[in-house]
Amino acid sequence: MINRKLAKFLSLQYVVLALILILAAAGLLLLPKYVKHEGIDTKELLSNTFSNERYISTDELANNIVNQDPSFILIDVRDSISFKKNSLPNAINIPLKKILNEEASAYLDQDQFDVVLYSNTNFYADQAWMLCNRLGYKNLRVLKGGINEWFHTIINPTKPTENMPATAFELYSFRKAASMYFGVAYLDAIPKKVVKKVVRKKVKTVKKKKKKKPEGGC
Repeated sequence: MINRKLAKFLSLQYVVLALILILAAAGLLLLPKYVKHEGIDTKELLSNTFSNERYISTDELANNIVNQDPSFILIDVRDSISFKKNSLPNAINIPLKKILNEEASAYLDQDQFDVVLYSNTNFYADQAWMLCNRLGYKNLRVLKGGINEWFHTIINPTKPTENMPATAFELYSFRKAASMYFGVAYLDAIPKKVVKKVVRKKVKTVKKKKKKKPEGGC
């Protein structure tokens, strides 16, 4: 019941986000032509808004981190409190409200690196992506499902059932190995300690010989 309510709430979030993106992009199209805008053309922005190419999956990101791929930067757009509680390896915290600050552009406006934005879901990360995209920033990606999906698929992957295809088991093996890389321990992966049986030696009792009384006397 709780899962259904959560799913309904998240789906409502995405609907609201979609409406915001559509209205924002459409509103830019209706602005007077003489107004100068910084960044990309509004038609290009609207086209980018409906594209799913900006998303990167948790599996792809995990593979990049495990293989120590140096070609991307992780940006956590959540607030600093959430960032301190849990974050992805080597991520930089730039809260959404500070995404347009001049200091943030040094990390976000990249030509050499891919910039991966993430939040708890991809709700706020999508908003950050839109703002940066509007300014013409390139190489922007959004972690699909956010850090919640990361914990669900990478940190705590669900073991497939026997009737699932081999590809499901291959994916699970990869996710399990990745989670171990990130510090998750599994009981079946811990080698059993070899317990040596201690064989107690039998102690033989030796009867002491009685001392003979000295013969004779003074």
